[in-house]
Parts: sequence; structure tokens; C-alpha cells
Amino acid sequence: MIEINDEVTIDDAELDFAASRSAGPGGQNVNKVETRMTLRFDLEASTSLSPEHKERIRERLSTRISKAGVLAVSSQRHRTQAANRDAARERFVELLREALEEEAQRRPTRTPRRVHKRRLEGKRRRGRLKQNRSRDFTGED
Repeated sequence: MIEINDEVTIDDAELDFAASRSAGPGGQNVNKVETRMTLRFDLEASTSLSPEHKERIRERLSTRISKAGVLAVSSQRHRTQAANRDAARERFVELLREALEEEAQRRPTRTPRRVHKRRLEGKRRRGRLKQNRSRDFTGED
């Protein structure tokens, strides 16, 4: 079981791992060893998540979820499958934690009166400066 937060745990059986060849430069092994690990999680078929949690994840991770409802997380940072599998699992947990986090309610605030006055005074000062420049200018060379 993978613990996401206090309310949510996901069964390991719901995660599917696939190995493939890593992209980019490498050594002698790059063309023959499949070290990139891709974790796939079928959000729609998951029994560990409530419909509210699924909706929140779908909303917040929409760019990472396929049309079939599968969330995919890849890792190719390390040289071994085991290390990349652990990295993908950690990233998956991190993504779900962030997606399920409650947003703090914003308290509406007003701009302080002093800030408003200071801004208007600055505008007036700048306007007077420009006005004084135009009066002093005679146009003669």
C-alpha cells in the first residue's frame, strides 16, 4: 500500500510498471538496456479513490492524464530499473499529494488607503514634471 495522505492509500496492485529504453546520450548500454520506468495508474478503474478525489485529480492533473483516464509518470534519471521505479513511484505520490491538497480559502482584502494615496500622488507629481517641461520648451535652436 502506498500512503498518499492521511485519508488516501493506493494498493500496489493498481500500479502498472513498464520498462523501455532511455532517451538521450549514454554509454555502451544505452542501446541495449531498458532502464526507463513508466508507472501507469488507471484513475477511472481505481477502487482506492473516492469519486471526489478522482474528480480533483482529473481536474488538477488534466495534462498528465490520457483520454482513457490513465495517469503516466516516467523516470529515466538513474542507471537502473529499480532506482527509476522508486523515482517514478515517489513522483507519483508527490503529484497525487499536491492534487489532493485542499486549497486555502482566499480572504478578500482591500488596498490600504495610504497605498492608494501614494500612487495617486506619484502620478500627480509625474504629470506636473511633464507639464513644466512643455512650458519651458520654446522650440528655438
